Amino acid sequence: MRRHRSLRLVAPLAVALAVASGAAAQGTAGTGAGSLPTHTLVQLKKSQSCDGAATLLSAGAILVSSELRLYRLPAADAREVVPGLRERGAVARTQPDRLMGTVSRVDFDDPLVASEWWRQAIGVVGLTPPGPGKPVTIVDSGVDVSHPEFLGRPNLETLNAQEPAPLGGEHGTGVASVIGSPANGLGLIGVYPEAVLRSWDAAIGEGTRLESSEIVKGILAAASRGPGVINLSLGGSERDLFIEQAVYTAIRKGSLVVAASGNDGDRGNPLGYPAGVPHVLTVAATNRNNAVALFSSRSNYVDVAAPGQGIPIATAIEQGYRDADGTSFASPIVAGAAAWLWTVRPKLVASQVFEIIRRSATDIGPPGRDASSGFGLLNVPAALAFPAPALDPLEPNDNIDFLSTDGEFATGIPSLTLKTRPSTRVRALLDRYEDPADVYRVWLPRNGTLKVVSTADADVDLSLWRLGSSSINTRFPGNDRLARSATKGTRETLTYKHEGAGRVAYLAVTPAAGVTEAQYTMRVTGR
Repeated sequence: MRRHRSLRLVAPLAVALAVASGAAAQGTAGTGAGSLPTHTLVQLKKSQSCDGAATLLSAGAILVSSELRLYRLPAADAREVVPGLRERGAVARTQPDRLMGTVSRVDFDDPLVASEWWRQAIGVVGLTPPGPGKPVTIVDSGVDVSHPEFLGRPNLETLNAQEPAPLGGEHGTGVASVIGSPANGLGLIGVYPEAVLRSWDAAIGEGTRLESSEIVKGILAAASRGPGVINLSLGGSERDLFIEQAVYTAIRKGSLVVAASGNDGDRGNPLGYPAGVPHVLTVAATNRNNAVALFSSRSNYVDVAAPGQGIPIATAIEQGYRDADGTSFASPIVAGAAAWLWTVRPKLVASQVFEIIRRSATDIGPPGRDASSGFGLLNVPAALAFPAPALDPLEPNDNIDFLSTDGEFATGIPSLTLKTRPSTRVRALLDRYEDPADVYRVWLPRNGTLKVVSTADADVDLSLWRLGSSSINTRFPGNDRLARSATKGTRETLTYKHEGAGRVAYLAVTPAAGVTEAQYTMRVTGR
């Protein structure tokens, strides 16, 4: 029995980045206090980005993302310069550069699993995967490109310097091997052997720290290269605004983001992020019995399950193989399968791939959608044959801050109606957890009337909000809500008579109480 070394996460925020520490152990996330953040992330307002940037850069800040106007600087320096920037109205928001994971070395003694049982479970045995197509970007701890599985492998692109030694490449290499180990006669075969693989090494220091700023950079680097699949086998128990901004930017640019649900199902089951972010395809882990593994985190945000217990992976340490447990390895199985589907059906858009993966899954556990397995176990043959679902335009548009100029998640979504185009028709989808609301910017004609009529397969509500409103989820809407239509039934009508000059407002469509999913057609008329 060959002796191997393994990684174990020990940071309080590391949920899904866990790697097996033994043949019978699932990945673990420590619950210690961890180290305090040493750096601060500062986001500037658009109107003040030039002057504010000069101040930050002179204080030693490093640009994280020009697209997000996001800078990273030592916490001590931030305490000196940020108050002045706030007084000038230049700061949009700040947060610590959170530690999303650390790794440490532990002894490991585990044999290589003789067969990749998971291939049968998801139905790829006997199928012929396609050649290179839609890329899969792994934002993780880097890939050991000298491992026999990857040495000289075509279509393996590193988006930044891969610095896996001494520890960082272990997790990223394992994730990459599940997606795209080629048919080279050496060891493993990934779910999509000829996938275009891209790797962003988000581990810093000695490959032992995963901080939110590096994850943001990796997501945006992937998104900037065009539509593809982005795998995030990482996460924490605390929401991270800037990672969410990066995720929504990637989705708006046409990419599909896949994330591991987490490995705390048997340890309090806290909600993990980015797994709990709407529009992210969240993956739970199953075992050899096609049942959800005990360690797999449960939540209403779980979309689908895939094998994640006893998964053979390539290991950067000693460049061998071992078997590992964790949703970290279920997620890349789904990511690879999604890229396969998207490659053979290139006319699909990311939201359709998202829906096909969910709707074609094999139901397991309790009948119907559930918090453990979502829609069920990944079924590749069914996904390849599943009819294309309806398009869901102008996503993500879950609230006003996705549309307003200085909104936290603004990604340049165009107006639904304009002064020059006051009427239109739209078809869209709602999902209480993955797409909880659709908010559109609409034009109110001068001294005119806006009429909205929706027809849906479930009860939805319409509401109209004035420009300057912060959210449609406020408990006390006051004067911010201009009109609403919340009658029961599948047909809704909202009519608002506007007095004064023409102006912009926000139109919201939300599922009614008790409704989980809805598909609607809406006609907006301004006159």
